Amino acid sequence: MRTILTGKTALVIAHRLSTVWGLADKIVVMDNGKKVEEGTHAQLVGQDRLYAKMVSLQTE
Repeated sequence: MRTILTGKTALVIAHRLSTVWGLADKIVVMDNGKKVEEGTHAQLVGQDRLYAKMVSLQTE
């Protein structure tokens, strides 16, 4: 998928976060239709917010 998306912008909607964290340059987290977080995977897991909590739940 990375080869196909190189140099392009794509909107990827995923419930399994591992699908996108190695692929995305930027991740936008939506909650109830509103943007609540934005950043790289590393930035977002470093914060104790929704994305970090979801990653923790999915990697247990």
